[in-house]
Amino acid sequence: MSSHKTNGRNARGKSALRGQNAQKKKRPVGKYILFSLLGLIIAGIAGLGIAYAAIEIPSPESMALSQKTTVYYNDGKTAIGSFQQQNRQIISCSTLPDYVGNAVVASENRTFWSDSGIDLRGIARALVNNITTGSRQGGSTITQQYAERYYLGETETYLGKLKEAILALKIAQTQDKSTVLCNYMNTIYFGRGAYGIQAAAQAYFGKDAKDLSVQEAALLAGIIPAPSVWDPAVDQTAATKRYNRVIKIMKEEKYITSEQAAASTTLPQTIQQSSTDSYAGDKGYLLTMVKNELVNSGKFTEDQLYTGGYSIVTTIDKAKQDSMQQLASSSDAGGVAVPDTIENGGMSADVDTGAILAVYGGKDYNTKQLNNATQAIYQAGSTMKTFTLLGAIQDGVSLNTMFNGNSPQTFPGLASSVSNYGNRSYGNITLTNALANSVNTVFMQLNQKVTPQKTASIAKQAGITSSIQEDSLYNTLGIDAVHVSEIVQAYQTIAHDGVKNTLHIVESVRSADGTQTYYTADTNGTQVFSSDDTANAMVALRAVVTQGTGRVAQSIGKTVGGKSGTANDNSAVSFVGFSRHIVTAFATWNPSDDGSTNDVVPTFGGYTNGGGYPTYLFTQYMKQALAGVQDEAFPTAKGSGTVGGNGGSWGLGGDRSDSSNESRSDSENTQQRETQSQNSQSQSQSQSQGTQSQNSQSQSTQNSQSSQSQSQSSGSSSSSSSSGSNSGTSGSTSGTSGSTSGNSGTTNDSSSSSQSGGGAATSGN
Repeated sequence: MSSHKTNGRNARGKSALRGQNAQKKKRPVGKYILFSLLGLIIAGIAGLGIAYAAIEIPSPESMALSQKTTVYYNDGKTAIGSFQQQNRQIISCSTLPDYVGNAVVASENRTFWSDSGIDLRGIARALVNNITTGSRQGGSTITQQYAERYYLGETETYLGKLKEAILALKIAQTQDKSTVLCNYMNTIYFGRGAYGIQAAAQAYFGKDAKDLSVQEAALLAGIIPAPSVWDPAVDQTAATKRYNRVIKIMKEEKYITSEQAAASTTLPQTIQQSSTDSYAGDKGYLLTMVKNELVNSGKFTEDQLYTGGYSIVTTIDKAKQDSMQQLASSSDAGGVAVPDTIENGGMSADVDTGAILAVYGGKDYNTKQLNNATQAIYQAGSTMKTFTLLGAIQDGVSLNTMFNGNSPQTFPGLASSVSNYGNRSYGNITLTNALANSVNTVFMQLNQKVTPQKTASIAKQAGITSSIQEDSLYNTLGIDAVHVSEIVQAYQTIAHDGVKNTLHIVESVRSADGTQTYYTADTNGTQVFSSDDTANAMVALRAVVTQGTGRVAQSIGKTVGGKSGTANDNSAVSFVGFSRHIVTAFATWNPSDDGSTNDVVPTFGGYTNGGGYPTYLFTQYMKQALAGVQDEAFPTAKGSGTVGGNGGSWGLGGDRSDSSNESRSDSENTQQRETQSQNSQSQSQSQSQGTQSQNSQSQSTQNSQSSQSQSQSSGSSSSSSSSGSNSGTSGSTSGTSGSTSGNSGTTNDSSSSSQSGGGAATSGN
């Protein structure tokens, strides 16, 4: 028993000894860790000390240089311009009344005169917010804001925020408060392109800063956090709220007397903002589109773009932009004088990515800020027919399906009959030829089957964002107003095999030195239509150029398709077309004197009511855009649908055939015509054809067709005869002339006495 206890005590003693030895062995490791941490802290402090000593406080002049944002063409080297020229004058603040600086203090940092200038909690909070949310939260004191502006763009990183904190600390410890405030007022952005209090006084009140009243100083100070948004010319309610806040604080801090505060109840009147040379010509349209796209992305505010010192690369191709601007602004159209009253809108984009290559927004932004490509509206006309055609293709209808193309025709539920352009009758005609010749009566029949709801839905899927009437058969004739950019987007989707790539003008946003990237365009597309369906649609759109209303475009010498359009009341004409990789649209309209409505487009040269002029612009632009580019054919569809559709209920059914094309499909006929026309037609012949074709129908022909159609089309389209005046399916109402004048362009109900047969005025080619 005693031996057992002794052995136990010995075991415990040995165990304790081992524990003590282990502790002795661990102690040096702990010391090493402690000393290492202390070493790191000392090194960090030393590093901060070195950084503090090395950092230089920037002058207001150097800050102006560091903040300039430049916008480039897609080569990344050639500048389009900057977001308003740097309008800045550095002044001595000794000339300013005290209430000018105190108004800024009241607005931005109420404790400025008494605080240390550094808010460490605010710095930490802003850093965490910037890194975790991606937003840009700045410092809370005037000193920190001044430092932040010098390092704007870098403060999303730990290192950038550290630099800002060190600079703010050094400013606070080495400069007196008056100097800090003066430098801040000389560098802060006040909106309207104005940097600094002097430029702001000139931009808002047309006077020097030394002459600002209490009220004017309070207004300028109040809008500092968001000057482009709170400018009284933009949002007077917000500006007034900010103004009243500053006046209240100035009174409480005794910067102004009670009498001065009582006399400051009304917002002072500002002057109208003037444009700058950097926005002259097409530059203003491009710069504004860039700004809007980035602001709408949610990644930037307008003021950040104006002051951030970014390098913005756009998608705009300078050669194509210059070409489009020159063509659309010219008063000469191939020897034809263009009326001064008409307006054009144009846009060209990359089919594969949605990158905008060129824009025609107007002749001069400084004269007219409304962008004709993205903001102005016009009736789409027959460019909408493509969406109805695509709806039929989706339902399995073959392009070889025959329809009665005579004119006029009546339709259930419509008070007036519908006519083709010039009241021309086409007899029995395939869908391909109906689109090529823009036959209204066929597409009204087609829309009965597709339904207006589906036509509108397909247009929306393709990229039309404006309102499209869903309860009117006439929506296939383009009675709704759209932007040029919407039509380009929609046809980009079709041209890219049903893949919609969102149109965009910004490729990337980087720091001025290119080391940091803040934004890159999303070029990924979304498949919204079957590639087989769009390939079938391209067959018909190709026929528009090879045998229809767009034949002038054959002189491009490349594979292109497209569609012309004319507003119901001849107030607008348009053409949209595409090659395999570029989609382009032009529209022309005639604004009324007060700009509230569009008048009828005047006839000039061979362009009746402007018809054919947008096709001329498209042709001339695409010749240059595709020069030196290898031609590429459109894709071939794997399936072509069923003649008469499933069940044979579409058009004239599944047993009807085009007498002039009994043994060949439309695509085969189209290819044969392309080969023949490209070998025989010169550019001058194409030009002559485009301008003369609009006047080629004689009155006797119209009277003959009218008398024939009257005997054929008094009933609804479903019972119309197929044996009337067979004008031939290869015939064309060439040119893109519009329909005769009708009613308001929203119902197409009123008949026109100038049309034989009493047909209602409808969209033309």
